Amino acid sequence: MPRRLPHTLRADAEDNRERVLEAARTLFSERGLDVPMRAIARQAGVGPATLYRRFPTKQALIEAAFSDELHACRTIVAEACADPDPWRGLCSFLLRTGELNARNQGFTEAFMTTFPDSFDFTAHRTAMLRSLADLCRRARNAGSLRTGVVLDDLLLMLMAGRGLSAATVDQRVAAARRFSALAVEALRGSGADAPLPPPARFVAGLFN
Repeated sequence: MPRRLPHTLRADAEDNRERVLEAARTLFSERGLDVPMRAIARQAGVGPATLYRRFPTKQALIEAAFSDELHACRTIVAEACADPDPWRGLCSFLLRTGELNARNQGFTEAFMTTFPDSFDFTAHRTAMLRSLADLCRRARNAGSLRTGVVLDDLLLMLMAGRGLSAATVDQRVAAARRFSALAVEALRGSGADAPLPPPARFVAGLFN
């Protein structure tokens, strides 16, 4: 019996961790990142002390909850940038991240949030932004992306897509696909591009 106790405790601790992460993903998806930690603990069926023992800060919980989505986003960006046709790659990025955001509405907020104490999250985010900025430049140089469009405009579209709401995930995904398709047409270059207002800056100008 004494030999089984440590194993039982470890199994219980892992079960509590997974319940907390599942609760966090659910509430972040439904309500965004402002959900109180105590609400997450209640949803998970654990006490606040258990939650804070596994995740001492909300930042740590957010990073753990969105690790799968961050990996998926890195894959989307890498595949978009590897496409020899930069316009096709850009369209792929918008369509696929729009659907990712529809499935978990807290992801874009997490991606747009700066975590100064998290080297890994910040480094991955910076690398993805640099890659996307280069993809935008390539598409502009090819004449397929309208003049005046910068990286911040892609982030603006992701943020706008975050506002899509519907009763079910399937409805949100359908709305996200429609929104992304409309956004793609708005970005398409032509010989008669009307001037755009100045961009809203979400990232440092060195990316544009």
